[in-house]
Amino acid sequence: MTQLLKTISSIPIAFGGAAISGEGGGYGFGDISEGEAIDLLHLAFDKGMRIFDTAPIYGFGLSEIRMGKAFKQNRDKTFLVSKSGVTWHENKRVDMSNTPEVTQKMLEQSLKDLQTDYIDLYMIHWPDAKVDIRRPLEVLAKAKHEGKIKHIGLCNTSVEDLDKGSEIERIEVVQSEFNFFQNGARETLFAYLKEKNMSFMSWGTLDKGILTGRVDEKRKFDQSDCRSWAPWWKNADNKSKFQAMNKIWPLLDKNNHSGLELALGYNLSFDELSVALCGAKNREQLLSLFSALDNLPSGDLLQSLVELAKPDQK
Repeated sequence: MTQLLKTISSIPIAFGGAAISGEGGGYGFGDISEGEAIDLLHLAFDKGMRIFDTAPIYGFGLSEIRMGKAFKQNRDKTFLVSKSGVTWHENKRVDMSNTPEVTQKMLEQSLKDLQTDYIDLYMIHWPDAKVDIRRPLEVLAKAKHEGKIKHIGLCNTSVEDLDKGSEIERIEVVQSEFNFFQNGARETLFAYLKEKNMSFMSWGTLDKGILTGRVDEKRKFDQSDCRSWAPWWKNADNKSKFQAMNKIWPLLDKNNHSGLELALGYNLSFDELSVALCGAKNREQLLSLFSALDNLPSGDLLQSLVELAKPDQK
């Protein structure tokens, strides 16, 4: 049986919706107007993308609202992905909760904002240490029975939670961070996903721009870009990644490859991965994703780059 996401789209990349809602706040990556966002979504669709991923925390609902407007007329031809669990208070302080009440409320709001009767894939965004994963899964199982969602998935999860959740309802998709530098899912998830025939979506495919070269040690970010204030970015030590990329660029250039081609080529070299999520904020960035698919590095070159990126032994 083919993994779910591989049956949805012949193109192994999907649109990351955090890119179209930065000025709304929350998790986003800089200003983009509603008209620009909708035009970008339409262009992605016209180029063959069918999987569009979003979440309420992206722009505090703005990403979902824009996707709803963009795809209202061709809803049956798009595969929309959204999530519950990362919510916020009136003062916009981000919270995390997988209680059944929050899960139900967020699902209903997403259906409204996306202007749809159903969501193709609905996922629990992050684990909540205070709530057994089976409790929100009971809400989603009921919603699936009612036709409000078609498929269920877990993000940033563990084998333990996948086993627990599967007691309640079939889990078909897992989404986690995965890229050239952040690839722990190979050890923690891949064997399990292969055994259970679950689809895997990578987020952070471009490692927030480090792999493409758009982000280096000198890069400054606008206030509407979460990298300007988010603790998970400001407290991260990316020095080793920048050092590795400095060693990698000459070999990429020599072989006529870009950092984007490295990022996509690395992720897509794993059969366990069904779809790589990628954000794009303008037409040029979006079209470069499709061009990169036509010039991915060879397996031998990828292995050489992996070896080159390893820290120097002392």
